[in-house]
Amino acid sequence: MTKKRTTKNNPDMDAKAPITAHLLALRKTLIASAGAVLVAFVAVFSFLNEPLMDFITLPIRERGVDIIYTAVSEAMVTQLKVCLIASIVIASPFVCWQVWLFVRPALYPRERRLFRWLFGASVLLFVLGVAFCYVVVYTMAIDFFLVAGENMATPMISIDKYVDFLFGFVIPFGLVFLLPVALFITTRMGLTSYETMKSKRKYVILAVSIIAAILTPPDVVSQICLLIPMVLLFEAGLQVSRLTRKRERE
Repeated sequence: MTKKRTTKNNPDMDAKAPITAHLLALRKTLIASAGAVLVAFVAVFSFLNEPLMDFITLPIRERGVDIIYTAVSEAMVTQLKVCLIASIVIASPFVCWQVWLFVRPALYPRERRLFRWLFGASVLLFVLGVAFCYVVVYTMAIDFFLVAGENMATPMISIDKYVDFLFGFVIPFGLVFLLPVALFITTRMGLTSYETMKSKRKYVILAVSIIAAILTPPDVVSQICLLIPMVLLFEAGLQVSRLTRKRERE
């Protein structure tokens, strides 16, 4: 009479069970997130497509510049691109909730509180960075570029190039505003320290200048507009690192 197979003396089978459970949970999270983005995309493209494009092109239309498209599919592809980005933004709370449900069981209570605090701070700083760029810096850059080229040629801007320029301008600002959070995390992990960053300040500013030149379009104005907030955010992150060190010592 054969005995039933058990996992008591089979560590391989014991290891496969939690891995399979994690993979199933990850698949569920990915499917739910993709479904939320798809539903949001259909809603945005059906009801908010035209208002969204009007809002995006408002800064350039207010200045009397014509927006054109140079390829048959350019206008449609650009609208799809904008609607997809908007749907990701709209669905992001649900996606973040799914991610939280996935990682929550692996965190201790103290880590859960820290994760919620960091997540809220990251969202707030990213939104502030994008809003600051769009309201203050982006309009100044548009005015500068139009004035610089008004005596050379008649501006007729392609919709695809304009949208790429817009997102390439505002998204780096949102990412740069996350610098204090990044410095807090690296300090808590022991990868950086207040003393080290303070002594390397001039090298950090040089690195920040290079990053600003890479992330922004190839012009001096946009690079300076990104460089100044990055330096200020680095100084803020430096103080966050100092306070984090004191808290850990206590």
